[in-house]
Amino acid sequence: MPDSSATADARVLDRALGAYLGLAIGDALGATVEFMTPREIVANLGVHRDITGGGWLKLKAGQVTDDTTMALALGDAIVASGGFDARAAAEAFADWLRAKPVDCGNACRRGIRRYLADGSVCGPYNEGDGGNGAVMRCLPVPLAALHDAASCDAWNLGQAHITHNHALSDAATVAFGRMTRRLVLGEGEAALRAEARDFVAQWPKFTHTPWPGRASGYVVDTVQTVLHHVLGMNDFEQCLIAVVNCGDDADTTGALAGMLAGARCGASALPARWLDRLDAKVVVRIREQVPALLAVAAKQRPR
Repeated sequence: MPDSSATADARVLDRALGAYLGLAIGDALGATVEFMTPREIVANLGVHRDITGGGWLKLKAGQVTDDTTMALALGDAIVASGGFDARAAAEAFADWLRAKPVDCGNACRRGIRRYLADGSVCGPYNEGDGGNGAVMRCLPVPLAALHDAASCDAWNLGQAHITHNHALSDAATVAFGRMTRRLVLGEGEAALRAEARDFVAQWPKFTHTPWPGRASGYVVDTVQTVLHHVLGMNDFEQCLIAVVNCGDDADTTGALAGMLAGARCGASALPARWLDRLDAKVVVRIREQVPALLAVAAKQRPR
């Protein structure tokens, strides 16, 4: 008989990999149709369902954008520090920007440049920080703080404030961290729905039923699009296809939907045709980083 704790750990690893690989799949799939309208997608592609690259960034098939690469930068900083350290995270973001990523949002660029100029790891409240750049990269936090709900919230606020200081961004980043954490722990659909319900009750602006129909980079539009589809569709592939065909900020809505849906189903259930198309170097980094993040979490686990 297999050891029960080893079996549980393997399932946690599968769900954690599902979240991270799902994030990358959604990013790569959605990038092709980023900034297109649903009508333009239909006219040019019919239903967009394959990882083909292209789009306004002229990506190679399987190439990811800032959603995945910023998450990897944050995850590397957490692993190196043995937990969240704001300055280490800011340095990782600065190194990421210096490497000339394929894309960088305005708020992220502004926050990183502020850090480089004055060394501050938290900017002042800014009405222009209501975008989705902090929530899109949050995944390493719930993996590293898997057994500590308070740290998950605090670390996510810490990483968010390096580039985004806005109440709606904060709320979304904390909520998606909570949802992902509970899914990776194996608490399932009921926990996901409970977190979403509590989140919307506290922040009614994020109400997603009925779906308002916008999928922009404004964090409210992003969250409404993702929750509407993830909570309405249990199948990973069906969910991601529906999300990215909403167009607009499709790499980020795809990434976040992939994160939640991937954590729900696990890596073993992800479509092979999409996994096989992902940038192989990104897949290697994810498969190396996830166990390292879970090792950070294990050191905080109550004995």
